[in-house]
Amino acid sequence: MGRQSEIVIAGAGVIGASVAYHLAKRGCRDIVVVDRAPGFGAGSTAKATGGFRAQFDNETEVRLSLLAREKLRAFEEETGVDSGYRPCGYLFLACNETELDDLQRAQAVQHACGLAEARMVSLEEALAINPAIGDESIVGGTFCPTDGFLRPMNILRGYAEAAQRLGVRFEFNTELRDWDDVDAPIKIEARGAWSGPPVVPVRRNIAATVSTNVLDESMPMTIWSGDWYHLRVRDGRVLLLWPDDPPDDTVWLREVVRRTHERVPCLREVPLEELWWGFYEMSPDGHALLGPSPHIENLYLATGASGHGVMHSPALGQLLAEMIVDGRTSIDVSALRPDRF
Repeated sequence: MGRQSEIVIAGAGVIGASVAYHLAKRGCRDIVVVDRAPGFGAGSTAKATGGFRAQFDNETEVRLSLLAREKLRAFEEETGVDSGYRPCGYLFLACNETELDDLQRAQAVQHACGLAEARMVSLEEALAINPAIGDESIVGGTFCPTDGFLRPMNILRGYAEAAQRLGVRFEFNTELRDWDDVDAPIKIEARGAWSGPPVVPVRRNIAATVSTNVLDESMPMTIWSGDWYHLRVRDGRVLLLWPDDPPDDTVWLREVVRRTHERVPCLREVPLEELWWGFYEMSPDGHALLGPSPHIENLYLATGASGHGVMHSPALGQLLAEMIVDGRTSIDVSALRPDRF
């Protein structure tokens, strides 16, 4: 692949599209995004369940979420597409004092970053927030009402269409095998699970029930913090998730059904309709890689978001554009330097 553009971005998923848009918005021109897929949504973005949270246990990801939330609220005005952001909340549940202490320590970080609305909840408050919970071992948890949901493909479409209006080109059915073959002043790796080491693809399963009115669409994302079993309602179906690693589909499904029946008894008579899976793009420490590659000249990385790519894509795109155009970023992302590995 010879020199064809000033900026070449590999990966037309939600992060690649966000990076392209934010660079074009900052005045960069002659940007091309290449992807081996035949069109948008063939990778991980379309598989995502669409959760959004700021309840993290580290300052960098809390601040990424706060920036992303600000941008999600202005997304339709900026791009013309509804982001789908709905603040239904995230409810984390603890089944023992150790888990509760871990949630409380994380919340101290969140409060220090300005997420004042995140709060500890008692068992009684947790049951009031989500009356469907039937797990008698719960001792309390945390809740943040501004966490919630978004529409992954809407985010991708919004950024892609806005980028195209600013002159960005998307070239599909185009496989980039070696960055050394790309002669461009700026190169950006945004292929997520397909980025290569140190990022590795990790499969995650999702089970969906038949359409049901047993649980309301406004139910918060509800997560058992001890094993990260969680569920939400989307388009009338309940999505059931448990990050078994690596998943054995038979064992995984049996365990998900068992945990669901035990923890959310109202779903015992609701059959499953569909099982699908997608990839998390995992870095060694579970945090994104954002910044210059330590190995390839003029290459920047925007990958390895470790399951948080869609929710953080508005922030990651803006911050990488700031890094490239200004040489600095509006929030400290030094913890995401690719050269830490």
